[in-house]
Amino acid sequence: MGTLRFNLRPDKIDKNEKCSIELIYQVSGQRRKIFVDGKLNRINWDSVNQKAAFIAPAKAKKVLDTSVDIDRTLATDREIKEFNEGINKIKSNVTDIEKRFELDSIPYNAEMVIDKLKSTKGTKTKKEEDKYLLFDFMDKYIQDHETTREKGSLGVYRSVKNHLQAYQNETKHKVRFETIDYAFFQKFQSFLIGRTKVTNSGEIVPMLNNTTIAKVLSTLKTFLGYARRHGIKVSDSYRDFSIKREKLEVIALTEDEFTKLINFDLSRNKRLEKIRDIFCFSCATGLRVSDLEQLRHEHIKNDEITLTVKKTKTELTIPLNTISSAILDKYAEQMRPLPSISSQKLNEYIKELCELAGISESIEIVRFRGTKRETTIYPKYKLIHIHTGRKTFVTLSLERGMSAEQVMAITGHTDYKSFKRYVNVSKRLTKTVMIKAWGAVPTLKIV
Repeated sequence: MGTLRFNLRPDKIDKNEKCSIELIYQVSGQRRKIFVDGKLNRINWDSVNQKAAFIAPAKAKKVLDTSVDIDRTLATDREIKEFNEGINKIKSNVTDIEKRFELDSIPYNAEMVIDKLKSTKGTKTKKEEDKYLLFDFMDKYIQDHETTREKGSLGVYRSVKNHLQAYQNETKHKVRFETIDYAFFQKFQSFLIGRTKVTNSGEIVPMLNNTTIAKVLSTLKTFLGYARRHGIKVSDSYRDFSIKREKLEVIALTEDEFTKLINFDLSRNKRLEKIRDIFCFSCATGLRVSDLEQLRHEHIKNDEITLTVKKTKTELTIPLNTISSAILDKYAEQMRPLPSISSQKLNEYIKELCELAGISESIEIVRFRGTKRETTIYPKYKLIHIHTGRKTFVTLSLERGMSAEQVMAITGHTDYKSFKRYVNVSKRLTKTVMIKAWGAVPTLKIV
């Protein structure tokens, strides 16, 4: 009987820093080497036990000195299991080959065993690519980005995964990377439109509206692009699938509403006074709630706020104005520049504040579920939350004559396509910029 061992080859490394694994077989003083299918990062190889080993991304980042994205190189639990199953299969096949030679009374050497092994499928250390489950890669993506992405952003990927699993369970069609093509997107969209839920009253209603469905499909497209960049074979045809996006309402305070809120007497309600200050500070700076929460006194210098945005991880500089400066002065002696409160309570109290201030214009919200049009009328205060502050900053800044480029520089928007909906939101904008450029129309005299 011969001996065999597996050896990681750090000199055989690809662009993702994955190394080849070679099988070294020896019998009667003769030795042969062959590479097995599959590659591993050196940190995923246990040389003592001759097998692949899982390592958490957080631990790997501390150990590895690499410029390559960890996502591209570390093996998942499933990949580790499949790799080790392949190694065990090779060992079993070699033993079977040796026994067959011995039963047939055929003298054998290393070359004969390896040639026989190569003629079998025993050299496979992982399943074919069509066995890669998209769900495993999604889990790895979510796990590896938990420390660098906002929870809400990763929540969208979890939602997409849940919808794909529901599709697989109901249609009995395996969801794999290579099967997600144009036709799949058509079927998946129809499946999402047809999903239903039961209300508390027992009524069966559609689960998703078209806006949510568009978000699911666009997120799936983004994820497929990410997988492609990490070396996974993906069908090209999915790119041709067009996602129809409905125009969403931009809920923002008008100039009059903002002025009313700023001047609203809350001297007898300190709780709502603090809520008003936080909300109006967002209206005057365009800061997201995550950045309002992280704001500290050291971020404020020379009449500017300079901080690294939590969502985009980019540095942003926001000049102070009379409103934002006055609010900061109000809390200058406190430990933090603004009062602290949970996002949930903040949104609840903002609605209470705006209702009290009389911001109650009727707003029509239109959504489609498939081809069915659904219309709901809300008093405006019910639609206002902390993110409305950022939208208010954009719309009022444009109305006051700032250019789109200037506003985008302050808010950190980099995509004009997503920003453009704010440009068209106010009927006053065109008139404002026209007056700024050409002057106001004089009173006409009838001759």
